[in-house]
Amino acid sequence: MKNIKDILHEYNQLGIGEQIDYAKFYLYSIITHSTAIEGSTVTEIENRLLFDEGIGAQKPLIEQMMNIDLKAAYEQSIVYAREHNDYTVEQLRGLSALVMKNTGSEYNTMLGNFSAAKGELRLLNVSAGIGGRSYLSYQKVPARLQEFCQWLNAERKHLHEADIEAVYDLSFEAHYRLVNIHPWADGNGRMSRLVMNMIQYEFGVVPSIVKKEKRKQYISSLEQSEEAKDSKNFKTFMLQHHCDNLLKQIEEYKHSMGDEFHSAKSDSALDGTMALRIIGALRAKPSATMDNLSNTLGIARRSLVRYMNKLQEDNKIKRVGGRRYGHWEIIEEDKE
Repeated sequence: MKNIKDILHEYNQLGIGEQIDYAKFYLYSIITHSTAIEGSTVTEIENRLLFDEGIGAQKPLIEQMMNIDLKAAYEQSIVYAREHNDYTVEQLRGLSALVMKNTGSEYNTMLGNFSAAKGELRLLNVSAGIGGRSYLSYQKVPARLQEFCQWLNAERKHLHEADIEAVYDLSFEAHYRLVNIHPWADGNGRMSRLVMNMIQYEFGVVPSIVKKEKRKQYISSLEQSEEAKDSKNFKTFMLQHHCDNLLKQIEEYKHSMGDEFHSAKSDSALDGTMALRIIGALRAKPSATMDNLSNTLGIARRSLVRYMNKLQEDNKIKRVGGRRYGHWEIIEEDKE
């Protein structure tokens, strides 16, 4: 079985992510499947018409609003991902407010009122189903959510785009931890998947989709990890599911290309001019981020990540330190 790094290498070499409107429709797929896990019956085609043309489906209004709200939340999360700022409780509450804007309820409790539509943290205890597990006591939620942000910010400082396995591992771990805190009365699953994808967007890897067809296995893997108090089962499922989804996309792409794919020349080699341009930019500014380099060189970020990975594989450059405080080093050839 191929590992995630090899799969992404083939995926990027084929240029699947560079097709027209690919990023938009991939995002629509993420949204459709995330809401489907929560009971929405709106399809991807229906969401395309809803988002792009404003044409509603013959589906319950609450389901359509669920998808519209999640789209707004994802668009904001992608802005945050590009800014690389620290996660805060206020930021997460703001995203939750977008997720639940038109479907969130008002709650009246002995401890006061709170609104899911405003992203306010729950003031009541919750359990999963009849006789199910009880989540963290509401009194502990604010402190635990603050600890979650501090943990995630610390982990992100030592993470780099080139360490693909670590990026996915952190994103899956963040999902697992956030859903276990269960900060809100509703929308915790959507928010946990959104934060997972937000990390993946930040570090330039293909975001993972939890397909509605795998809902049962997804929930089961969460329950197993919660019972064991260990995220291993959940993260193993998530990585395998993502690999399967990517491999399916690769096969579908090859099939759609037909003879054109089989006759196309391989472009796996990085041409000398491009390599020199990138190395020259790194010499001038070793601390450059992927966004800096993309703007300086006029190269699409996804393509740049592929080129940088190739230069590292060829032992031409190396990364020292994490994303925020690290830098690039040029590996000079020994001269006799």
